[in-house]
Amino acid sequence: MSRKKITVIGAGHVGATTALWLGIKELGDIVLLDVVDGVPQGKALDMMEASPMEGFDSAILGTTSYEDTANSDLVIITAGLARKPGMSRSDLIAKNKTIIKDVVDNVISYSPDTILIVITNPLDVMVYEAWEASGLAPEKVIGMAGALDSARMRAFIAMELGVSVEDVQAMVLGGHADEMVPLVRYSTVAGIPISTLIPAERINAIIERTRKAGGEIVALLKTGSAYYAPSRAAAEMAESIIKDKKRIIPCAAYLQGQYGEDGFFAGVPVKLGASGIEQILELELNAEEQEAFRASASAIKGLLGKL
Repeated sequence: MSRKKITVIGAGHVGATTALWLGIKELGDIVLLDVVDGVPQGKALDMMEASPMEGFDSAILGTTSYEDTANSDLVIITAGLARKPGMSRSDLIAKNKTIIKDVVDNVISYSPDTILIVITNPLDVMVYEAWEASGLAPEKVIGMAGALDSARMRAFIAMELGVSVEDVQAMVLGGHADEMVPLVRYSTVAGIPISTLIPAERINAIIERTRKAGGEIVALLKTGSAYYAPSRAAAEMAESIIKDKKRIIPCAAYLQGQYGEDGFFAGVPVKLGASGIEQILELELNAEEQEAFRASASAIKGLLGKL
């Protein structure tokens, strides 16, 4: 049985760390591509030299040539400019749109039947741009956001209660922006709703911290943005697709009437399997949650207008 082939576009912090997670998990052979000659080759070689100690047999190839990405089963796009302090995700639109279009055109010419995972910000509009440029069916183009935002919320709940992160579940819907919608009713510890374990004002603080989590890290780092958790979220999605695990993970998916919205990508719980998004799950939202989701949707539509 031949190994799967996964390409990661962009060998910056997010892309390189994604490649490392994929290698450690032995999800397939990995191609790490960047436009800056030497960077992907050097990082890939460094990872290969780590493989005997970690014990993974995935091959990791660094390259500047799209030819090396041919026949990829999955392509993860991290290329683009990262946020600097004081920048919003939407400040990146014009520059990153050009990058995404160029990347996708090249990817599709060598892997016309691949599945795309997009990480580049502003996420919800960049995944739309990638979908338009790719000509792929919408279920084969997926944005990485909800997996990250939910993991951040899970981490904050675990910190608050001093419990294992393994027992914490959280659900964050909507756009990957300050209007994201953390769903308290669907967030639990070992199946116990967090509302019975954490006082309301602390829950509100956790929601606020989840919404601002990316910015909190940007402000601390001062010269870049988060990469350990975003890359791990991409690897989680990749694993569910490559192994056909059919995990339920919140991702940016193309809405066609679900949640009363249509014609754009937003974070919703999906079933991820070998063919990409196999199902969008529609949760019963109460009036307050529905209103928050609508506000998030209209923020995404506003950014799409700028696109």
